[in-house]
Parts: sequence; C-alpha cells; structure tokens
Amino acid sequence: MTADPWEFQVECVEAFVASWRARGFSPVTVENDIGLLERTLNALGRPAWDVTPEDIDRVVGDLALAGRAASTRREYVQIFKGFHRFLQVRKAVEIEVGFGVRLVCPVDEFNASRHVGDDSPAQLPPPTPERVAEFFDFLKARIATARKYGPAARDYAMFRTLYHAGLRSEEASLLERPDVHFSRCPFGKLHVRFGKGAHTSGPRPRWVPMLDGLDLVLHWFLDDVRGKFPNSPVLFADESGGSLHRGTIRNRLAI
Repeated sequence: MTADPWEFQVECVEAFVASWRARGFSPVTVENDIGLLERTLNALGRPAWDVTPEDIDRVVGDLALAGRAASTRREYVQIFKGFHRFLQVRKAVEIEVGFGVRLVCPVDEFNASRHVGDDSPAQLPPPTPERVAEFFDFLKARIATARKYGPAARDYAMFRTLYHAGLRSEEASLLERPDVHFSRCPFGKLHVRFGKGAHTSGPRPRWVPMLDGLDLVLHWFLDDVRGKFPNSPVLFADESGGSLHRGTIRNRLAI
C-alpha cells in the first residue's frame, strides 16, 4: 500500500465504488453517490480514519448554517458512515499497520442524522387534489403551444407516471419501453427494475399497477409521442435517446 494517506484514501474510494457496481447499483446511482462521497470527504478535510465526532459535528453544522435541508445533511452522514464501514471490513488491518489508527466510527448517537419522521415539519403542506389537477391541466394545455411537441408531451406523460405510480424521479428515468406491461392485471403494470433500495441493499425491483387512467396515458405516449425521439429502449428519453437525469426531471418540474 502507498504511504501517502490521501493516495490510499483514493484507492479505498475506488474499491468502495467497485463494490457498489458489484452489488448491481445503477450507473446513475453510482455517479450521484460518488459525487456525494467526494463532497463529504472534502468537507471533512482529513483521511476518513482520522475523522473525529467533532469533525462530523462541524460538517453537519456548516450544512445547517448554509440552509441545507435535513435530508441533505442526513445523506452526508450516511454516505460517510457507509464508507467507514467499508474501511472497517476491508481495510482495517492495512490502515492500522500503515497509519497506526484503529478504526472507530465517529458517527455516534449524538451526530447521527435522524430520519424523515424526526425532521422539522415541512413549511409547505402537500398539494391538494385540486392543485394537482390544475398542474396536469396546465401541462396538457402547454402541449398545444410548446415550441417542441415531443418534450412537452413526454413531460406530461412522465409526471402523470410519477404521480399515479408513486415513482421516484430516478426510477422513472430508468424505465424502458419493455417495462410497460399492458396485459398484466386489468389495467397493466410497470416493472420498476431499478427500485430504490437502502445504501447497502442495491436496487429492489417491484411491479406497480397503472391506476387512475395511467394505462391510457402511456398507450397514447407510446403510440403518438415516443416515436418523435431517437430509437432506444428508454421510455422517457431525452432528445438524444438517452435517459433523463433525475436532476433534469426535478428542474423541469420547477419550470
């Protein structure tokens, strides 16, 4: 092993990422989590095995002062905790021999981020059914006046799918055309092959029924809209035929 702690940490990060791929994490998940881990380690400012509880307190406190959401602070703590656990299982002997440190996780009961139910109440209540109906009416009307019919129609079908099937943005972005099964159950089902899992479990596939007329929306989308995009397996493709990034989906929702 290299004697330089920063070079060794880079090697450890690469091995940690390789373990994600071995467990079947989607490329989009891997890319996003690599960025999150790098930001976390940069903020801590020292090799992971030298991080103290006070360092965790400092980083989480700085995020809070910067106005970052509790969910973001929780993600920083969880990604570091997962990496540190990887070091304990795979690299503990090398770290103790090379750097004289016996690994003890600095995430404890006092700085471990709480889950959603423990966070402060949301400042805004969820939208009412009437507000949701207005939103979809707006999207539908925009199709007729949009400069590009295809993306506007795709967004309408995509957000209807997010709402009626209860999908996360990343789950919807990774859907492919063969995942739409109109013949399953009375209204059809979506095969969500890259369902959200815990950080240590990898993707969790599941079947989701197409309720509330979603089957009709997707029939229309596949028959009249999808052909306006490049030929590829992706269901809600971008204008190059690739998958939309979850951040792009959220940005389009804010437009």
